[in-house]
Amino acid sequence: MSEAIQTKAEKILVVTDLTDHVGTIILNNATRRNALSETLLDQIIAALADFKTKGARVIVLRAFEGASVWSAGHDIKELPQGKEDPLGYSDPLERALRAIRSFPAPVIAMVHGSVWGGAFDLVASCDMIIADETCSFAITPANLGLPYNTTGLIHFLGRLPINLVKEMFFTAAPIKGDDALRWGIVNHLVSSAELVEFTMTFAKKITLKAPLAIAVVKEQLRVLADYQPIAAQVFERLQDMRREVYESKDYIEGVQSFLEKRPAVFTGE
Repeated sequence: MSEAIQTKAEKILVVTDLTDHVGTIILNNATRRNALSETLLDQIIAALADFKTKGARVIVLRAFEGASVWSAGHDIKELPQGKEDPLGYSDPLERALRAIRSFPAPVIAMVHGSVWGGAFDLVASCDMIIADETCSFAITPANLGLPYNTTGLIHFLGRLPINLVKEMFFTAAPIKGDDALRWGIVNHLVSSAELVEFTMTFAKKITLKAPLAIAVVKEQLRVLADYQPIAAQVFERLQDMRREVYESKDYIEGVQSFLEKRPAVFTGE
């Protein structure tokens, strides 16, 4: 039965369904190309909490049917414009990533269309990705002069080769279909006509397995993948480097140029 997830009397941006232990979360904000606003992210978190209570054994995270853009990424209008960390621990995107990664059942991203910026981190934080030939994935902080956080980089390093992580962050260019499969970004690449049926059949197979065993393996893998010992002084140096970037003129220029729909002019200051 489908439901709408709504928090604090806000606009409904996420639609959910729970059938045969498979929970589906549909990003449903066509007017903003599913931009990751605080409202939308809070509704994803609320949906996950609801599914946990109801004992869902698999979650499928997808965009509304026919979306050419799976998500345009972080809602740029909500980013702080200087003097404040745009990706701090309490940022809505960071909270949603933790909710997905710690959810005690597999979360599958079903991708039709393009995935941009922070939405790629959201998709990569899912346990598996099933996509079709329309998919593309781009991580775009270099377009904004935005210093991506260390936690996010660890997410990508845990999933992809470091040379690909560097290429994607340095160029902000999208990786498409066959290349996404070759690099291991996606688990399965199928035709658009098969995407929904393939994904739901895949999800239902998981629901037949032992949920407690799956939950503990997922948590073990999360802890092992996230365990990156960094000396306190090294972490502080990285944070200081990031602070210099988000307090820079380039970061302000990157955000303003995006909002004004013009090319950014970066000066390195």
